[in-house]
Amino acid sequence: MKAIQLLGDALIILDQTKLPLEISSRTVRTYEEVASAIRQMEVRGAPLIGAAAAYGYVLGALAYQGELAEFDSYMQQIQETLVQTRPTAINLFWALRRMEDCLRENMRLEDIAAIQTRLMAEADKIAAEDVQANYAIGEHGNEVIPKNANILTYCNTGNLATVEYGTALGVIRKAFSSGKTIHIFACETRPFLQGARLTAWELMEDQIPVTLIADNMAGFLMQKNKIDLVIVGADRIAANGDVANKIGTYSLAVLAQAHNVPFYVAAPTATIDLKLTGGQEIPIEERSAKEILEVFGVPVASPEVPVYNPAFDVTPAKYISGIITEKGIVTAPYAVNLLKVMVRS
Repeated sequence: MKAIQLLGDALIILDQTKLPLEISSRTVRTYEEVASAIRQMEVRGAPLIGAAAAYGYVLGALAYQGELAEFDSYMQQIQETLVQTRPTAINLFWALRRMEDCLRENMRLEDIAAIQTRLMAEADKIAAEDVQANYAIGEHGNEVIPKNANILTYCNTGNLATVEYGTALGVIRKAFSSGKTIHIFACETRPFLQGARLTAWELMEDQIPVTLIADNMAGFLMQKNKIDLVIVGADRIAANGDVANKIGTYSLAVLAQAHNVPFYVAAPTATIDLKLTGGQEIPIEERSAKEILEVFGVPVASPEVPVYNPAFDVTPAKYISGIITEKGIVTAPYAVNLLKVMVRS
């Protein structure tokens, strides 16, 4: 099942806020609707956000009916709307820069229809590259999975977070399909419950053995030697190897090191941001208090209590055993090796 799919001048979006209790898709035809879907987390996951934003950019271009002279400024407004949806996932900015570059390169055509066609092709290319990267991540990541392994994962990094297959779940899928005996412990991932609602559902659909646990059970399982390794995704990776991922990832990394459990990050190179020297420079999104005060609309705390709800935290590179990319597994020293992998042809 695809999380997004472009059909003509419309984007079909699987509404992830309703899963797994309801499988519901909706059709969006404007860039504003795409921006809203990203902001409201109907579309989520760093790679998928990037691809969705690229298609949103295309929908905006297809709707244009003015003169060529005004097309560039019109597209700048679309880009700005999409950029403002979520600040942490670098894939959003990366994809929109590619779309902007494509626009600049093709303005010489002086034909709006021809430019629109080129933009559509570039968005399709971004989506196709994500699929290819995810399968390659799965191949490389499978190298670190033992023949028999209990794997802890966090948040959602599969078909629902990417165009197809997944990053951390892509590694898990590859390990399972290669015949390895694996069992997945999926953390629920408070407060939005991506692990409980999405990851557990995806793995059950694929008949991959999975057990759902509350987030605060991870340390207990490690203490009982029931976890062989941890694999998570990433929303942005700084040049020194610090990783921003769903809030709670840092705690898992510290627990993993305390119990000598390998801790891996799986992400495409598009998630690497060499402009940022360290994790302290990564912008951290803060979301609505409602996500903590309520669960599926049911109040679980006093509505008057103050709430702090950062969506991400930063895991220092020293806690990370390796970063699994489509170009291979990057290990320390990350400041040197991340640069190498980014320039590798």
